[in-house]
Amino acid sequence: MEFTLNEEQQILKRTVHDFAVKELEPGARERDAREEFPWEEFRRLSELGLTGVGIPTEYGGSEGGLLNTAMVIEEIARSDPSMSLVLLASLSLTGVGIYKFGNEAQKRKYVPPITKGKHVGAFGLTESNAGSDAGALTTSVVKKNNGYILNGSKIFITNGDVADTVIVLATADRALRTKGISAFIVEKGTPGYSAKKQHEKMGMRASSTAELFFEDCKVPKENLMGEEGQGFKIAMQILDNSRPIIGAQALGIAQGCLDIALQQVKRRKAFGQAIADFEGVQWMLADMATQIDASRLLVYRAASFRDQGLPFGKEASMAKLFASETAMKVASAALQLHGGYGYFKETPIERFFRDAKVTEIYEGTSQIQRLVIARHVLAEAN
Repeated sequence: MEFTLNEEQQILKRTVHDFAVKELEPGARERDAREEFPWEEFRRLSELGLTGVGIPTEYGGSEGGLLNTAMVIEEIARSDPSMSLVLLASLSLTGVGIYKFGNEAQKRKYVPPITKGKHVGAFGLTESNAGSDAGALTTSVVKKNNGYILNGSKIFITNGDVADTVIVLATADRALRTKGISAFIVEKGTPGYSAKKQHEKMGMRASSTAELFFEDCKVPKENLMGEEGQGFKIAMQILDNSRPIIGAQALGIAQGCLDIALQQVKRRKAFGQAIADFEGVQWMLADMATQIDASRLLVYRAASFRDQGLPFGKEASMAKLFASETAMKVASAALQLHGGYGYFKETPIERFFRDAKVTEIYEGTSQIQRLVIARHVLAEAN
């Protein structure tokens, strides 16, 4: 079992880290305050080929597997968590989703604009009463003439108001629960489709979140992903693929918090010496570093399993669960080490603390991850 990255991976990680520190970190606080989609920064990501990492060059991507994608997201989140969310929603959920589960015509049409950063992607699953219970969604689909008619709404959709391409889940029969759900590709500008930005989020404020509305929205038959009734299965596989990436995002947030904390404890003084000299502070740092390393091993393992074609559902949930809870623990400890200053916006740790929480919620809450893990463990015991 390898515990080191090869030279190419090390170069990728270092390159993205340097880019994030120089290009993203300086303006992160201002973008958070403005609560606006970071168009200029997104363009810079595309120029580096990061909007297509993990997807073959045949579809406009820059190659690499899930592990490469995880490392990219980790290093971006280490400097600017919001920017990592913008990228992962467009790439990991939408671009990779269509690449993995779309037909050849869909892949040729929709994937290259996303991988080249010309289009932004979004994933429309969550509804006000259908979050963890995705089978309860109410957005309806009716087959009519040469296509489908969608009616309903989605909520909390990352990139929703700026997206050019959205994967939307809808049900033909609520009584069928998950078996009645199909997946569709909906384009910006489709008659009957609209989006409304949601404001005043606690964290990830520089990423855009929106409600989506479908009012007799006609989707052509060629925009059905997979077959009718396969939507729930497709959505769960997309989320399985993306969970190590959310784990990587949480890992990056935790590492960013430790970076900030290390600077703080070296310069902050108490009782005539730097607080880094106190044993209690050193213990806190040791716990933070250990939890981060454990998170990295879990995230990289899950991504590596996927790249090798091995079963990775349990590993993906473990990575997402442990890394997201680590992000919150480390963010809290780092803020504590700042004392009262950590509670004010003048310090970056305040923003990281707010950004960390949502990693325990989206793409499967911590409670859902525990259910998934337990089911795998019980099945393995039989």
